[in-house]
Amino acid sequence: MRWYLLLLFLLGCAPDVSQTEPAFVGSVVTGMKVGSDVSLTGHDGKPRRLADFNGKVVALFFGYTHCPDVCPTTMAELNRAVKLLGARAKEVQVVFVTLDPERDTVEVLQHYVPYFNTDFIGLHGDAGTIKKLAQDFKVFYVKQASGSKDGYIIDHSAGVYVFDRKGDLRLYLNHGQSAKDIVHDLALLLDEK
Repeated sequence: MRWYLLLLFLLGCAPDVSQTEPAFVGSVVTGMKVGSDVSLTGHDGKPRRLADFNGKVVALFFGYTHCPDVCPTTMAELNRAVKLLGARAKEVQVVFVTLDPERDTVEVLQHYVPYFNTDFIGLHGDAGTIKKLAQDFKVFYVKQASGSKDGYIIDHSAGVYVFDRKGDLRLYLNHGQSAKDIVHDLALLLDEK
């Protein structure tokens, strides 16, 4: 019986961690030093930087338009999540950065990105800039020859970086995270003061 009382005492004295950090579904990467400020061209032809979106929660995804599965699936889930936010959707910016600047011209991105959501922004840059940015964000990607009509595919890491309203990196959403879970995490960031 004494061990039971001791256990109750210890549980009562344990710090309440729910008060310190919200319970995110995605991986918390607060304080992780990756990336640099993005300075690329938007699919609308305008120069864009991540800092342009301060005040919004930003979901940053690296992919390519000829991707057969991971990229369209991720973009569709991000679209579902944003739609589930309702009126708060305007407080979130989804940004797609191409890993295939050779094929993903600004014109190609003009058709691909708005197909998922007209408020999403696609970013393009030259191969050297994309390579440096991918390295800065620790994004793996490599061209692989394929027998397809496109000639090659790109193997790449498939997570989404999420920044809070101040522009600080906070979360890494793994590929396959559901729209419901994405909304949960975005809402927690939106509710922060």
